[in-house]
Amino acid sequence: MTKALAKPARPLVAIVGGSKVSTKLTVLESLSEKVDQLVVGGGIANTFLKAVGNNVGKSLCEDDLVPTSQMLLEKMKARGANIPIAVDVVCGKKFDAAEPAVLKDAGAVSDDDMIFDIGPKSAQELADIIMKAGTVVWNGPVGVFEFDQFGEGTKTVAMAIANTKAFTLAGGGDTIAAIQKYNIYDKVSYISTAGGAFLEFLEGKVLPAVAMLESRAND
Repeated sequence: MTKALAKPARPLVAIVGGSKVSTKLTVLESLSEKVDQLVVGGGIANTFLKAVGNNVGKSLCEDDLVPTSQMLLEKMKARGANIPIAVDVVCGKKFDAAEPAVLKDAGAVSDDDMIFDIGPKSAQELADIIMKAGTVVWNGPVGVFEFDQFGEGTKTVAMAIANTKAFTLAGGGDTIAAIQKYNIYDKVSYISTAGGAFLEFLEGKVLPAVAMLESRAND
């Protein structure tokens, strides 16, 4: 009797947004060894955009961590995994609720531009990744979603998370704010209100409370 071929496991996807790579570096390094797709958003994404040779203008970016970002990109690629890089972005000249949103190709950012969101092509790519996933971990928006004109990227991600058949796990204050804004609270499989502890859990650290519960479960 011929043995049936096993179906490949559905991808594990992590979405990590935030202002700085440095604040989530250990999380990124840990996840880069585990996930199939590591989505970076917010200011973190700008450092990765620069790491692949794009101009990011006056956007929040950590130049000293560009080499680290390049290392993570290569590390993921070497094991057949991926860090998606935006192909289009939404820019403004200043951080202001009334600032007009200007859509640009990722390679066409001007020196006086500030990147505040991903564009529709990039957002659709992330939505497609989420829809094909088996598990999605979400920590952090992909743009300045507090201003509606810079919130379409995060909204697209949120709607994909609401509609995917994957198990979805979300945590952190900004993430919960986005979940509430786009009214998908009952569409997420599990929500953690503990931002810092949630990140430590993603890093693989042992959390005292979790360890205690696991110990009691095994008694």
